[in-house]
Amino acid sequence: MSVVRTHRYSVAGADLEEFLARRSSLIATVREGHPGLTHATLIQLEDGTYTDTWHWESAEQLGTALAALPTFSEAPLTMALTKDGTAQNGQVIDEH
Repeated sequence: MSVVRTHRYSVAGADLEEFLARRSSLIATVREGHPGLTHATLIQLEDGTYTDTWHWESAEQLGTALAALPTFSEAPLTMALTKDGTAQNGQVIDEH
């Protein structure tokens, strides 16, 4: 089964457009070197926060990408527009 890394954070309304552009650039860069990233889903919740779930083919591919995180210049630029961020990893056990 696939694995996911889910982030939860806030983004100021004034920064949202720039955040989305930076996030898109980050995803493209990650995929260039780590094709195990199958898709990423950003959801705005009722309370105004966001969940950002990145789906990976395997835990090994996720781990390799996380280890390479310092090489992605887009990562700190993107996350600088967020606040109160948390992250959790998990394994998909059922999907329909």
